[in-house]
Amino acid sequence: MADIVDTAVNAGSFNTLVAAIKAANLVDTLKGAGPFTVFAPTDEAFAKLPEGTVDALLKDIPQLKKILTYHVVSGKVLSSDVVKLKSATTVEGSDVKIDASNGVKINDATVATPDVAADNGVIHVIDTVLIPA
Repeated sequence: MADIVDTAVNAGSFNTLVAAIKAANLVDTLKGAGPFTVFAPTDEAFAKLPEGTVDALLKDIPQLKKILTYHVVSGKVLSSDVVKLKSATTVEGSDVKIDASNGVKINDATVATPDVAADNGVIHVIDTVLIPA
């Protein structure tokens, strides 16, 4: 099985996320032992951001790292566990809100595909980029 980064690359729908992870020097971290739970926004999710946002973030590495680590939770949290939670603390340090009353939402993002397995954790595909407060 592939690690989180290689799984995202192989999926083909996370090119912006992978480029951001590389720009923020988080590749080695996300290839590490983990385990990690990553709420992974698709390229379509990044495309929904206001024009110029991604380019601006690629030039502001501290802010980019903050946003990317806000998509990561320590440990392997499968969807069967996520639905029992109301929130989760991210690697960035603040919490994301979890609402499983109608599908699963992480803040304002909907989980499109849960439980994509990787050898150092799990990816939950989301349709919106999470922005910390």
